Amino acid sequence: MKMIPLLVVATFLKFSWATVNGLPCDQMLHSQEPPMNANRVKPADIAVLASIGVHTYSTELSTAASRLQELMSMFNPALTGPRLEEALTSAPRFGRDGTLLEQAQEASLYLQSHPNSWKLLLLFVQVDQFCACDRQEAEAVIRSTSGEVDAALQLLHAQLKRTLVSVALWAGESDASQSSFCSCSERNQGGEVRLVKATLTHALQASLNELLRTRNWSKDDFSIILQDEPLVGHFASDNTGKPASGSRASHETDKLTARLWSNLLQPASDKQDADGDGNILALQCPTVDHPFLRTEGNSPSNHGSDASPLPSRNVGTAMRCEDIGPSDSTPASVHVLRPGDISVVAAVGDSLTAGNGIASSQTNILDVLTQYRGLSWSVGGDENLTTVTTLPNILKHFNANVTGYSVGRGKQHTPQAFLNQAVAGAKSKDMPSQVRALVARMKNDSSIDFKSDWKVITVFIGGNDVCDHCYNSLFYSVENYVKNVRESLDYLHKEVPRALVNLIEPLHIIPLREMHLDATLKCPTWLVNILCPCVILPKSTSTSLEKLEQLNRQYQLMINQLVESKRYDTRPDFTVVVQPFFREIIVPRRPDGHPDRSYFSADCFHLGQKAHTQMARSLWNNMLEPLGNKTSRQDFGIDVQLKCPSKASPFIRTYHNSNYTYGPPPPIPPPNTNWGSDFSCEDLAPSHSMPTSVHELRPADIKVVAAVGDSVTAGTGAKAKNLLELSREYKGVSWSVGGDRALETVTTLPNILRKFNSALKGFSKGQGSRQKGFNMAAGGAKTSDIQNQIQALIKAMREHKEVNFDQDWKLLTIFVGGNDLCHYCTDQRNLSPGNYSRNLMLALDTLYQEVPRLLVNLVEIMQIDTLKQVKKNTLGCSLLQRTSCPCIINPTENSPEMEEMKLINLEYQAEIHHLISGSRYDGKEDFAVVLQPFLHNSFIPFVGEGEADTTFFSVDCFHISERAHAEMAIALWNNMVRSPPLIKLPFHYFVVNSFFFFFKQLEPVGRKQAYNNFTYDRSKIHCPTEASPFIFTKVNSAPRPLWTTTTATPALTSPSSTTNASAHPCAPSQPLWVPLVVGVVSLLAGIAAAWFVCSFVLHKRSKGEFSRDTKATGL
Repeated sequence: MKMIPLLVVATFLKFSWATVNGLPCDQMLHSQEPPMNANRVKPADIAVLASIGVHTYSTELSTAASRLQELMSMFNPALTGPRLEEALTSAPRFGRDGTLLEQAQEASLYLQSHPNSWKLLLLFVQVDQFCACDRQEAEAVIRSTSGEVDAALQLLHAQLKRTLVSVALWAGESDASQSSFCSCSERNQGGEVRLVKATLTHALQASLNELLRTRNWSKDDFSIILQDEPLVGHFASDNTGKPASGSRASHETDKLTARLWSNLLQPASDKQDADGDGNILALQCPTVDHPFLRTEGNSPSNHGSDASPLPSRNVGTAMRCEDIGPSDSTPASVHVLRPGDISVVAAVGDSLTAGNGIASSQTNILDVLTQYRGLSWSVGGDENLTTVTTLPNILKHFNANVTGYSVGRGKQHTPQAFLNQAVAGAKSKDMPSQVRALVARMKNDSSIDFKSDWKVITVFIGGNDVCDHCYNSLFYSVENYVKNVRESLDYLHKEVPRALVNLIEPLHIIPLREMHLDATLKCPTWLVNILCPCVILPKSTSTSLEKLEQLNRQYQLMINQLVESKRYDTRPDFTVVVQPFFREIIVPRRPDGHPDRSYFSADCFHLGQKAHTQMARSLWNNMLEPLGNKTSRQDFGIDVQLKCPSKASPFIRTYHNSNYTYGPPPPIPPPNTNWGSDFSCEDLAPSHSMPTSVHELRPADIKVVAAVGDSVTAGTGAKAKNLLELSREYKGVSWSVGGDRALETVTTLPNILRKFNSALKGFSKGQGSRQKGFNMAAGGAKTSDIQNQIQALIKAMREHKEVNFDQDWKLLTIFVGGNDLCHYCTDQRNLSPGNYSRNLMLALDTLYQEVPRLLVNLVEIMQIDTLKQVKKNTLGCSLLQRTSCPCIINPTENSPEMEEMKLINLEYQAEIHHLISGSRYDGKEDFAVVLQPFLHNSFIPFVGEGEADTTFFSVDCFHISERAHAEMAIALWNNMVRSPPLIKLPFHYFVVNSFFFFFKQLEPVGRKQAYNNFTYDRSKIHCPTEASPFIFTKVNSAPRPLWTTTTATPALTSPSSTTNASAHPCAPSQPLWVPLVVGVVSLLAGIAAAWFVCSFVLHKRSKGEFSRDTKATGL
């Protein structure tokens, strides 16, 4: 029974997650005696909760703090605090715009008014309010902030008793909140801003950790602790420059709230935020062994260093090459270019080329911001090869006058950067601007003969694209990556004479995860979660990690195909050569087998000087290796020896001097238009005799299929390629009733059923109405039209010569309601949830009374507001979507109108459950209605975080494509024949109809999958089993009773029967769960009633204005 309050908790806390694990907790009671020591305080002992450091613009933090207070009130319903009092009074907000010290003073005065109660004060330090554009500014911010926190804590320590103070760094606001007052957002690129923010957060955490270590603020009735990790949000705006969607932002805030709560408790070994796919929000509970709120006394922090000592470096290289001279005369062809002929070196790329943190100690995280350009592997020129190994220092042995390399430290615009135009945090989209800046510098520098000097330009990009691909997989798609690289190379090819371009394959980034999976390394993993979330966050066996691997490999493959197209071999003085040494990465290891952190910078993400040394050697060796035989593996643990040009091969290798023949371009794969499925079911036989009960119906017993509904079932626009074809009804591919071709090429419910019964009747074919069969659906239909469709269907079946109306088993699918919701704001009276339910009831009543031997699939309506996320820059998607669904598309996100529509959507879903959960349609043995809920939690498939995959939609971004029809058919079939073993009910059912649905759907019918996995896989069709060969109904899904009772008869009984009757003398007359159910139902009913009263008031207040405003925005 723990599931019920858990789901109510999720609703009460307004968490926007389909599944929330953890609460209610077993340890939720307060201490038997009021605790006298701060180390013995349980969550339920806290009577007052307050927070400081929450600024006016801090939307996400305010939300998280509010939800935390609601969560803690579950442990102590009498909990009070400014946030709860603000709802009823004009209680102070502790000077939200004042300094931290001023807020601490106000909070102290408030908390002192509760002298006998235990109090919890959250002190937030908001990293988002700081503006630091470089290391020096960051150091100043850290000094200032640490001093301010010190002063506030000293005041609280002096004035408060019976108080726990939890200090937390908050970096959970989106970058949009910071860009309004920080010039860094304009001066620096997005990736560089993120790097500064991450390192500043880490350094500030370390500074506050040291502050609390050196101060002695502990008393029996007072404690201060710093939460182990900052609260960092992963908002899409950090990665794409676009604001996060409302649902995405809400999910991030929920995760931060859960983490904030967990950090308040004593540490547990089983902490988790979400499952491998990010679908489950986990809320930690106090345990028997660790029941208290965390303090330094009961759970000491680790104040030691997070890094092992920095080992000695061996970063110089001995040059043993003898033939180091240039050509006798300056060559005219790049294919006879010797190392000594190179006069200019240059590079573009990201932080690995900019040199971030190369020489940083492993304890100085802030120094990762320093760009050691003079040490950069491909373009640095500090000192000489005996002390610093870089490509320019190698080339200096062949030509002492080589130029272009960077020296010292600085950003790309400084003089010392010279021709190193790499930018920290850069992605492939930034390459065109970098190469333009590079060419401008080369042309304008008097030391470079732009037309005559031979140049080597190294291009290395792609790591940050991979790091952020999960936030916007279309933006960081392989196609866009190659397009950006191609545009950059095209510009170099057009503008730069006498150049050889080293195009470095993107490194295989997944092995770097090892640094953050080994706890012994003490790497700042939470920091790298900010810098590279899509690589670090996925679980080891998740599909997200599989997609990451595929993307990484596709990046590598496609730049090879780009170069092998011969696009850059049109003249003798220019070529591009792919250098593949990063294709495979082997992480270096210590003798004990653990990864060797000494090859990395302080963040265990950027590479240190030992790694740069190996990279420079590998690049040089790749340049001398012939095409087709280049080293494609970088083992950082093996000491790479420099190769030398030979007399037989004195040139830098190109396709021409390697005698390498480019292969033909790969054929362009045609778009996948075959959305068929494989079929592996073996037991295809019908029942031995025609069943008389719908609860014993096998798939092969079904003789007739039919459907009613709207444009989704009519197949409107399913195969449309343009707007002219949008109005066509492709009924033959309709998910629930189409029958075009066969299952191997077209996945529909009838095509699946035809595997069991090839003589199936009723499915539709082709386009239009000529072969519509029993597909009575019509575009634009609402529930008010379903009764007419039902009457037409009954008439058609009675008149069909090949259908035995009385004897044949029939399967009817009903799916309708989308158009009711889409136009609700224009006709609220007729399209109300009550009328939605009433119209469906009239239709089902007609079927129940007039149609024998019928099983009805009633498909639950989707969460239609997600249609707002389907966007494409086309005329059809921009205009027609608004016309088709004005009440959903036109209101802005989070507006009162949109919230109203979400509520109505929930009421529609609740109404349909209420309609079928009773016994209204249980009176006939040959009739059943089964709710199929697969669309409830997930309808819009995503290719990135919050980014809808438009291939599932037609040209208007509203009607669905054949691909979506195939997925819906599979989901419907799987709902019919198989159920997952766990009960997973969407929590927001409990918002609208909290007590009703759960108790009516405990059987497998209630365990049907309430979401759809929109990923193409030909093998997703489930099969009936020997144990469950029937199509599931409420009756055949019912669990067996735990016990049965018998009533004694007055007749004479045998001794044996007497013994059996007395075997359970205390057997109850009703199951034990009945009184428990009644109690819980009563509680939930009260919660639901209170919620509905508030909702009703708000609904009436905004209804008139909502109708006028939304009509005004329609087309």
